[in-house]
Amino acid sequence: MIPERKTRTIHVRDLAIGGSAPIAVQSMTATRTIDLEATKQQVRLLEAAGADLIRIAADTPADVEALRAIRAGTDARLSVDLQENYRLATEVAPLVDKIRYNPGHLHHHEKSRSIADKVAYLVDTATTHNCAIRIGVNAGSIAPDYLAKFADDEQGHASAIVASAVDHCELLDNLGFANYVVSIKDSDPRIVIETNTRFAAARPDVPLHLGVTEAGMPPDGIIKTRIAFEQLLSQGIGDTLRVSLTVPFADKGLEVKTGRDIIHDIKNGRFRSVPKGFFDGLNIISCPSCSRVENEAFIDLAQDIKRITQDALEEDITIAVMGCRVNGPGETDDADIGLWCGAKKVNLKRGTETLGAYGYDEILERVREEFDRQVASK
Repeated sequence: MIPERKTRTIHVRDLAIGGSAPIAVQSMTATRTIDLEATKQQVRLLEAAGADLIRIAADTPADVEALRAIRAGTDARLSVDLQENYRLATEVAPLVDKIRYNPGHLHHHEKSRSIADKVAYLVDTATTHNCAIRIGVNAGSIAPDYLAKFADDEQGHASAIVASAVDHCELLDNLGFANYVVSIKDSDPRIVIETNTRFAAARPDVPLHLGVTEAGMPPDGIIKTRIAFEQLLSQGIGDTLRVSLTVPFADKGLEVKTGRDIIHDIKNGRFRSVPKGFFDGLNIISCPSCSRVENEAFIDLAQDIKRITQDALEEDITIAVMGCRVNGPGETDDADIGLWCGAKKVNLKRGTETLGAYGYDEILERVREEFDRQVASK
């Protein structure tokens, strides 16, 4: 059952989010934005699956031109994902209904310009073009100053995430901009529950977009997501959501279907029990793919890694498989074995240490060697 929510209502074009509005279900294109035909097909696929909002990444001028062509061919509600290139906002805002920025990436460029000035630029752009904004805080890319501020906090990771979200809300509030939502995501559903609950207590008025990032492959990725959504939605926390799964591009509609199924179950009081020992032993984290992925082979790689490690499910080892160079390096830091994938090479890590870059045809053997080494050491 989902109780009455306390958030204000915002609008993404004609889509109401928050308050008494139905919980909106979103997804994101998985193909490279500049691959026009493939991305248009993704938009059509997600529309057919019932997505209320479709997110597309834009990192380069070429992506902007592709987005222009995509916009011309669809009336779907579109959100643009600006990770490291916030300055593209002026170019993409006329083409979309919502802008998503990551507070943890704003420090990378134009370091002489304050974060507040950069946010003011985004708000001014959104206001001019009648766009909503999502403040998208991601556990794998927390701004360094927040990590430093909470370094001595026993719950420093969670505290840094929540503080970043709260502070950016204040920046938008001070600029008189209220048409925004917040997302706070992690690959661990327990951290998603903790941080979103803390944020909702601090800012009960702000609509929340829920998600477990890099949830991985079905069925584990669905179970992780369900754990978080059941706990949060049943408390009246969450106004829109996305299920993030590592699946072939043609199966991307599964994210939307799974999201709607979970909402339906919670509304009807049908909760699934967590399998015994689910949080113990081997943990494979993998991203859902997006338009920053340079080689679709990373999806097969994630499946192969799952296959070669199945005989060691009781081992307390986390393996992270990330599909791009934007979030991959930071979001593999906490894994025992991390892989972030480029166009031709896969970068292999042990925690924060880089072990080397290997071709897609040789990485699996190298992962097996590292996995066996870590199993033996434990």
